[in-house]
Amino acid sequence: MESKKSLYDLTKEDWNTLFPVKLYDHNPEWKVIFKLEKEVILDKLGDDVLRIEHFGSTSIPNIKAKPYIDIIIEIEKEKLFDEDIISKLSELEYTHFKVPEREGIDAYMSFGKGYNLEGENGQIFHIHMCPKDNYMWNQLDFRDYLIANPDRAKAYEKLKLELADKYVNDRGNYMLSKTDFIKETLALANK
Repeated sequence: MESKKSLYDLTKEDWNTLFPVKLYDHNPEWKVIFKLEKEVILDKLGDDVLRIEHFGSTSIPNIKAKPYIDIIIEIEKEKLFDEDIISKLSELEYTHFKVPEREGIDAYMSFGKGYNLEGENGQIFHIHMCPKDNYMWNQLDFRDYLIANPDRAKAYEKLKLELADKYVNDRGNYMLSKTDFIKETLALANK
């Protein structure tokens, strides 16, 4: 593979090869890692942050997960794509990616930290930053439902294990193939 200079230079195939889908046993330290990173982010962004939460599989006890810490941050609508916020997070070694508007989801800011261009990585963090009316905030309902319903969480883990085996080098299909389960779970959560 030719030498890449930044994460922006990586192709979809590069991402899939360098960062395969691999699940690990739940680690209680993930909660601590989130809290420490939350403080770092709050120190840097201050009043720009209205709310910050840990979500994703690392926030759900007793299920296997990719060891990535997913963070969702609420900001005011007028701060979306704010260059000052992007600059401050880049000082914390976060790379900014704009997530475009797509079916049912408004555009939002995404940031990644911990990726290494050689495929070795440290602790990976994903930030999803958007106003409170963005569909991404439904992820908290999904998280809370799985925490309150361990049998449903185990069913999610089973699905993730099957998909990780099938799509070890296809992150996109791994994520897309969880969509129906997530929608069904959100429907149960909103009953």
